[in-house]
Parts: sequence; structure tokens; C-alpha cells
Amino acid sequence: MKTDHAPSSVRALTVHAPRAPLSGSIHVPGDKSISHRALMFAALARGTTHITGLLEGEDVLRTADAMRALGADIIRDGVGEWTVKGCGLDGLREPDDVLDMGNSGTAARLLSGILASHGFTSVMTGDASLRGRPMKRVMDPLAATGAVFLSRQGGRLPLAIQGNGDPAPLSYRLPVASAQVKSAVLLAGLNAAGETRVEEPVATRDHTENMLRHFGATVRVEPMGAGGRVITLQGRPELVAQDIVVPGDPSSAAFVLVAGLLVPGSKVVVQGVGLNPLRTGLFTSLREMGADLAISNERVEGGEPVGDITVTAGALHGVDVPATRAPSMIDEYPVLAVAAAHATGQSRFRGLEELRVKESDRLAATVALLEANGVKVDVVGDDMIVHGTGGAIPGGGLVRTRMDHRLAMSAIVMGLAASSPVSVDDTAFIDTSFPGFVALMNSIGAGLAA
Repeated sequence: MKTDHAPSSVRALTVHAPRAPLSGSIHVPGDKSISHRALMFAALARGTTHITGLLEGEDVLRTADAMRALGADIIRDGVGEWTVKGCGLDGLREPDDVLDMGNSGTAARLLSGILASHGFTSVMTGDASLRGRPMKRVMDPLAATGAVFLSRQGGRLPLAIQGNGDPAPLSYRLPVASAQVKSAVLLAGLNAAGETRVEEPVATRDHTENMLRHFGATVRVEPMGAGGRVITLQGRPELVAQDIVVPGDPSSAAFVLVAGLLVPGSKVVVQGVGLNPLRTGLFTSLREMGADLAISNERVEGGEPVGDITVTAGALHGVDVPATRAPSMIDEYPVLAVAAAHATGQSRFRGLEELRVKESDRLAATVALLEANGVKVDVVGDDMIVHGTGGAIPGGGLVRTRMDHRLAMSAIVMGLAASSPVSVDDTAFIDTSFPGFVALMNSIGAGLAA
């Protein structure tokens, strides 16, 4: 199913340090992880779900298109306001055309679990970036349901799936912590008789487990070893429609917060940010670096903890981030690396193997971002070591974003804090996760202009 959501042209940007501190109080878009899952679970439930605060970025719109193609009735009522009339677990239909997932690896991998466990044939594809990213790590466990997968070499899209309408329940131990693989297995388990069991060596974001409970499924979570968990899902539940409020995305808030830390004299408030403890590793790491982050107005919305974060600019020092923290901040390493480049001393980020299979090889891309702007960085195995400049990032480089939205936003943040302007080759793909990013940054004084 082809759509017109993909960015249509390259948008280059040269970023200069602003003439005055950043200031203001803003909201960031809804959480992308929760938005994807809200649309999927609402489509799988019986009844009508109202979603408030849905992220309307390119990636999430692809998920909406895919769930429509599978039989759900999905309507946009207004900005961030959506209504989904679900078709039930047994009501999905074979799509008439190829499902085009654009740039969204999350949507493609989670949807694989749904498609593998229903008795029809489907085909997924994506843009050039997504077609280059591996799907084998979800194909391998899902094949044990009885589904058949046919992909390009290396397990890459386009991917044809012959689903199994009577799938076997899975018992799977994740070789590497991954919320996407865990979620794909659990989504397949929804249509399997009996219990589906997933062991994760390190706890990863638990939005899937939270939302399963929200819609009426029975999920048990038990500790395993040193920081791991065992998640057990009772198959074939009757999912019932439930309204959802999507909190602000902490991964999106990260760019605003780090910019506020690095631009001298700045003070910015980001309202309504999700504070799920399995998503807040960046906030912990920044505080360990000496960041002034104050959380207020804490509350619970839609089953997720939420609060307002005030950031005040100040000096930072190096930090050693353990590998066990990576799952709680896997998308934030590029912008944390920018903060580390601005800090005094050396920072080491451990256990970043997951970054190699994101929108780009995000580890290599982050190294290139730093080196192009005069920052010394080393990679030792899966660790990245950033040598801080003590508040004097040279800048002056060209950042090649490789169709990676988070790399583009990290480059913009670096430009705001660098001595010389930073050029970004393409910012068009920022819309996949943070529509209106440039306008929002300008509203607090960034002064960005194409």
C-alpha cells in the first residue's frame, strides 16, 4: 500500500549558535513507541478506542495505514485526536496491496508478530533506509509459530509472510535486549493458544506489557537474574477497546533538554513528558554529568507516569554509562554524545551493539558526526569513548545524516553549541518522529533557518 507520507525533498540546514539563551515552556509530540502500539492494539480490540496525543509523524502514519489495510476503521478527528474501531483478533483480513512501512523499523518489526500469527499472506516493504536494515532477528523466533518468511538476502525487506492462523505459542530468550523483538513475539502470542513466554536479559521498555494489560490481556512479569525479566502472556484474550492518552515522548524531549543544557544562560520547561523508568536512562546519565534537571507536576496518564521537566544550562563533566542502561535510552545516545562532547573530561558509553541496527549504523554515524566537528572519539568493541572539549565544540563540519532523523536532530543541537556553524545535509526525515521540530526549536529562540 503506497502512500505519500515520505519526505519529498532534501532539506539542508546550516546551524549557528543562537544570539541569546533558549527560553520558554513547550510540549513535545506524543511518544512514538506508545503511538505505534496504541494504533495496533486498538485495531486488535473489539469496540471503539479514542486516542489523544497521538504522534502524527511519518512513522506512525504508516502504522495507521497498515492497520487500515488489515481491516480496522481509523479516523483522524483533529490534531493528535484519533478514533479506532477495532476488528478483534479474529477479524483481521488479508491486505489487498503491499504494506509500505516507510522508515519505521518499529512498525515493521512489531507488525511482523501480528502478520505471522494470522492465516493470510502479506508483504511489507519500506524506504531505502528500512530496506537496508535486518529483519532476521524477528523472523527467526517468529518462524517457530509455523509462519513462513521470504525475504531478500540477509533478512531484509521486502518481506513476504505466510501467516499461521493457529500459531504455536513461543518460549523465547532474547539473545540481545530488544523491546522490538520482545514485542513482536508477544504480539504473535496474542493469537496463540496457551502461554507465550519471553526472557529478556536486561529489562527493556515495557509499553507493550502495559498496553496489553490496559486492553484486558493477562500478563505476568517476574524478575530473572541480575536485572532481567520473564514476561508471560496468556494467549487469545478478548481485547476490549480502551481510551488512551499518549504522553510526550522522552526521546523527543531529549533534544530540547540537551540544547537547553548547552546554550549558555538557557532555561526551558518541557511539559507532559513520559517518565516510564524503562525510558529515562538519558535523564539519569545527564544528572550524573551534573545537569540541572528538575521534575515537577508528576502524575499518571493512561497508565504511564508523566511530569514536567525544567532544564537550566550549566557545565557538564564526563560520565561512564553502563551497558545495563542502554535499553532505557537506546535512541538517545547520539544526543548524549553531543552533551559529552561539550563536557569536561572523557565519557564512555558501554554496550552499544544495538545501535548498529537502527535507522543507520547509528554508532558509526554518531562517531562521524563528532569527528566531522572536531571532537575526538574512539570505539572499543561496542563501547564509544567521547573526549569532551570543556564547552568548546569546534563545529564547522558537514553532518551526513544517512536518512536518520535522530542523527539530524543531534547535529542541530550540536550546531547550537558549537563555535562554528554546523551543516546538516538533510533534515527532511526529522518528520518521521518529530514533526515541527525546527518550528518548536525556533519558538524557544534557536533561530534555525534553511
